[in-house]
Amino acid sequence: MDAAIACPTNPGRVAAALANEGGALNGACRFEEAEAVLTRAVALDPTAWGAWSNLGNTMVEQQRYDDAIACFGRCLRINASHGPAWANLGVALTRRGEPALALRMLDQAVALQPGNAASRCNRALALLAAGDYPQGFAEYEWRLALLAPLAPRLTRVPLWDGKPLEGRTLLVHGEGGFGDMLQFVRFVPLLRRFGGRVVLQVRRPLLSLLSRLDGIDLVLAEDEALPPVDLRCSVLSLPLRFGTTLGTIPAASGYLVPDEARAQGWRQAWGDARVPQVGLVWAGAPHPGVRDVALADRRRSLTFDRLAPLLALPDIRFHSLQVGPAADQAASWPQVADHAADLRSFDDTAALVAALDLVIAVDTSTAHLAGALGRPVWMLSRFDGCWRWLTGRDNTPWYDSMRLYRQTVAGDWTDPVARLATDLRNWSGRWTSERREASLGSNKKREDG
Repeated sequence: MDAAIACPTNPGRVAAALANEGGALNGACRFEEAEAVLTRAVALDPTAWGAWSNLGNTMVEQQRYDDAIACFGRCLRINASHGPAWANLGVALTRRGEPALALRMLDQAVALQPGNAASRCNRALALLAAGDYPQGFAEYEWRLALLAPLAPRLTRVPLWDGKPLEGRTLLVHGEGGFGDMLQFVRFVPLLRRFGGRVVLQVRRPLLSLLSRLDGIDLVLAEDEALPPVDLRCSVLSLPLRFGTTLGTIPAASGYLVPDEARAQGWRQAWGDARVPQVGLVWAGAPHPGVRDVALADRRRSLTFDRLAPLLALPDIRFHSLQVGPAADQAASWPQVADHAADLRSFDDTAALVAALDLVIAVDTSTAHLAGALGRPVWMLSRFDGCWRWLTGRDNTPWYDSMRLYRQTVAGDWTDPVARLATDLRNWSGRWTSERREASLGSNKKREDG
């Protein structure tokens, strides 16, 4: 053991060492251990502002936002020039659903460290969560400084500045996330107005679906060779290039087209369905190699058994749209049809979604897919919902067909699932009544004929 740590007469040095240890434990996502270490640090030295800041980070990741805010406050009362504490205080307030107050803290962080890309990105997310899209998307360009380097072939291609293309070829590419591409690809058909050629590069599971999108000269997978291109633009930068506001989001009623023959095949397989067909997705992709994404996935995903209140409802046929390891969680529920083996690409999923009456999903790519297809989708959203869903709303300007069910307590799915189950029961009853009335009307027409 280090002599400074062992020495009880040196509490400041012990606290500093413990603060570093707690920070390392936070980095390793060992938050319960970090809390114990950092709590000891601030007990030994209540003026250890670094320990208070790290303890605040621990509380943020445990979704204990009130505690986190208190810890950052203690840090800043001791050291008001600690930029990371201002930034992380802003993060905690954003996650607690207070983006306007968060912006005041993030402005202070940026004033102290104007070149800190992480602080600038956090400020962008607060602006976007507050609905200030012009400023938010402009600030969000700071994310490019935090991304892994692009392939050398792309880094040599100049960025598009939003000016007329004048016959040049523009490459639109993604940044990794399926959901991001599905949400923002709505802007790609609008690029025709700039007078150039458009090449869209996507991850292979999206290739066949997005090949039917209008206004694109070529769609290719990321693992295919690129043709010559003159300019490039990330799909996430398109809202900025188009000057998007809450009132100018395009194609909210839907913009993707499924393979209708395959969708009809699903409808025929179910025959004359007398009950509504409802799709379920309860977990996102874990992304264990990307720390922040993996932590967000823990907050957005739930285990299948949490959907038991839905499954207890009669006269509904459920279909699992879940892929990956979590798909096996539904194996013991006979009222759920498992389609994991049928869903090899997003085109497969789109055909199935197009045949369903409703999709219920957590905040993952399938929710975006259903909205982009214009299909009814009810989304379970974590307490610290993504910026794109704004705050205090149960609908979204991005998808007309989407309804949001947010957690009211961080980490607790009980309330949103219960509310969704109530609405599903009422919706199912209306669906059945309308189908019965339509059937009676059809029979009467045949009789009259």
